[in-house]
Amino acid sequence: MIKTEQEYKRCMTQVAQQEQLLAEQRAELEKMGLTKEQIERGLAPARFFGERLKREIHEYESYKSGQFDMRCTLDNIGRQLIAFRIYKGISQAELAKRLGVSPPQVSRDERNEYGGASMEKIKQVLKALEMEVWIVPSDLEQVSG
Repeated sequence: MIKTEQEYKRCMTQVAQQEQLLAEQRAELEKMGLTKEQIERGLAPARFFGERLKREIHEYESYKSGQFDMRCTLDNIGRQLIAFRIYKGISQAELAKRLGVSPPQVSRDERNEYGGASMEKIKQVLKALEMEVWIVPSDLEQVSG
């Protein structure tokens, strides 16, 4: 999960480099006379890595534009807090300042997606971000009717 603008920019650069490298590798494999299937099989791991980065970039851009569900479970509250911070355009350093903690503490919390955080800490982060959530049971079943 991309958590900072710096990581986002780094991933964008990596994707561009990855695509150029894939094109170069494809050309080399074609020169070697490999079949299309062999080439695709050979490039699959690198392509998988690039697709993963693209999904993370898309997720970050979605958070930044406010495209996320306001309902969450206790299982995903950490990711939701990070999404809210990104949406609000608040850096980890600014959030740390609002919470009265060090920036490395916020970075650690986010790296662990607030795993093990107390409800009090979650409330403090939500207040600092000026956000509210609806927490639903993680095993909530959809009732159709």
